[in-house]
Amino acid sequence: MPIKRVTGAWTHLLGDWLDAEALPAARLRAELAALADDEVVAMETWQSLLERATAMRPAVLAPGLEIGALVEPRHVGVLGYLVLASDTVGEALLVYRRYERLFYGIDLAEIEIDAQEVEIRWPPSVPAVSQVVDDVAIAALVTFIARQVNAAPAPSRISFVHTPPADPATQLLYENFFGCPVDFGDVCTRVRFPASYLMKPMAHADPGLRALLDRQAQALLLAQPDPDAFERAVQESLLKLLPEGAPTISRVAQALHMSSRTLQRRLDAAGETWQSLLDRTREHLARQYLLDRSLSLSDIALLLGYSEQSAFNRAFRRWTDETPARARRGERDA
Repeated sequence: MPIKRVTGAWTHLLGDWLDAEALPAARLRAELAALADDEVVAMETWQSLLERATAMRPAVLAPGLEIGALVEPRHVGVLGYLVLASDTVGEALLVYRRYERLFYGIDLAEIEIDAQEVEIRWPPSVPAVSQVVDDVAIAALVTFIARQVNAAPAPSRISFVHTPPADPATQLLYENFFGCPVDFGDVCTRVRFPASYLMKPMAHADPGLRALLDRQAQALLLAQPDPDAFERAVQESLLKLLPEGAPTISRVAQALHMSSRTLQRRLDAAGETWQSLLDRTREHLARQYLLDRSLSLSDIALLLGYSEQSAFNRAFRRWTDETPARARRGERDA
């Protein structure tokens, strides 16, 4: 399965590396600056940008590791903020698995868990990408998670599909960077770490994340101007569950430590139905998200718990008599 693309925000990692290395690279910098955060960048273009940049530092043995180590949430976009919103590393991995397509355009990662280890693996790209592309991705993934977890253990083992480096010093560099054995020539790219790592709490310390959650909270306030404590608790549960997929009344009830029947009875007493509350919350969240130009319509659909943009389009048309695209442009359907 081919990796089709990355996002414009991801390519700005390379600009940060050029800054760190004090490389002028005027033409390359101009190309990077022209890429908007939400722009789709073909994998071939990303690989070319990396290879041109790293060729300026031929003495650096594994420049992709240095580039990936510069990762910040802004480079990963909405996916990064959703990972940071997770309570534990295990929850973060599930969020990554669900939203990986926001980054690559397709779902790639497979996650396998047993009593001792967790393995995340990616099949080889078709056509194959260069070592530096994989180096940046894996270095960024390991660095990103490690920064969000206190006293994070090193991975157990890392594998790449590429051929082993000819220089033993390069092999040692990889193992020192990741703090674990590193294999080459595998059939998949793999990251393994202890299963106990899944329960490690995430740090929740990023201004961009707070801004995103603030926008969600504001939208929920609009959905019900003066909710009581119970209604607010239901909405807060929805806020958390929507990005994880279509929420159900049973999942919200479980989050509130009550039965589905009790939740339904409380909603009935408030003159509310489950579907109307869900629709109203989604509609107001959608209106907030449409104001954020960094979010594509596909991004918004996933954030609202829809597996496909077409389902979001139909729902939005039902709520408002217009399409999301026209609402974003401020136009009305005829």
